[in-house]
Amino acid sequence: MGERKNTIFVRMGKKLNKEGEKITTSPEECEALRKAFSGQHGVEEKSMLEILVKCNLADLTTFRKNSPYIFLDDGYCFEKWDPFHMKSLEIEFLRFQRAVIQRTMHPWERDALLVRKSLEENPPLYNLLIELACTRTSDEFLGARKAFQCLYSESVEEFVAVRVEGFKRRLLVALVSTYRYEGMRIDEGAIKSECQKLGIAIKTDQNNEIEKDDEVLRILTTRSKHHLKTIHKCYKEAYDSNLEEDLDGIQILRDTVNCLCAPPIYFSKILNTAMSVCPSEQEIEALTRVIVTRTDVDMKDIAAEFNSKYGAPLIERIEAAALGNYRDFLVALVKRGMAN
Repeated sequence: MGERKNTIFVRMGKKLNKEGEKITTSPEECEALRKAFSGQHGVEEKSMLEILVKCNLADLTTFRKNSPYIFLDDGYCFEKWDPFHMKSLEIEFLRFQRAVIQRTMHPWERDALLVRKSLEENPPLYNLLIELACTRTSDEFLGARKAFQCLYSESVEEFVAVRVEGFKRRLLVALVSTYRYEGMRIDEGAIKSECQKLGIAIKTDQNNEIEKDDEVLRILTTRSKHHLKTIHKCYKEAYDSNLEEDLDGIQILRDTVNCLCAPPIYFSKILNTAMSVCPSEQEIEALTRVIVTRTDVDMKDIAAEFNSKYGAPLIERIEAAALGNYRDFLVALVKRGMAN
């Protein structure tokens, strides 16, 4: 439906709508109100409050008539809220509230809820489950597993095993079950041997046979992160390509390698997708999740990677994409993380 012409008239120095009713808001204020209502990442509460409390009934009528993508009048004797836009706005009002709740929640409880969410979404968010299992320390994810049992009276392993089949089940159950060594000790001989095993499995793979390779599964699900980062470096030197790039056809393995070996690369991609054109609701929710959960961990590294890869500071992108209290909250968290 095309944009309607402004229905404002001036009579005897007074602004009136076409029904002859006095209005008190300017076209600029109406446009600001439309913008406050049209966010994809939050709402502009301050300008919305300032303008709405000033509006009289005539102002609101004029606003509705001049906002055809928010209100519908086809076949009605009044301007009806577009149901889709109304539902979207309800979600945007909740976005700041949910961010605050996630920030104040105990990390174990928060991650336990996210584990549940990962496989109850349609389609399942395998990358989210991998993110939780691979970017937390062994003790952090053990705490989440304990919280999961308290909340749902079942283990994470049970929850995953009954909802996933085949190779995905083998990989994901192993990832959520492992308690990795967190120290810096590595075995140089094992590094070279396992780098070679990965290279052979990847370079000779046909028809995703790598999914049946027990050695690939063992290496990715049991070795320490320091050990795997060293393998990652060794692979680059040996094959002149990154391990995750050579796994491009198998997203679940690529996400596993990125989360274990290069979390800032993984998280910066998640953030960029969340702030891209027309992201899904799952992708938008990831903006809150990443900033809330990584503020006190590696936000400085994520912001540096984001700036390097996408050519814009993370804070500027958030300010351009988000609105209101939600925007201010995310920006404040990022600034805090970058200062640590």
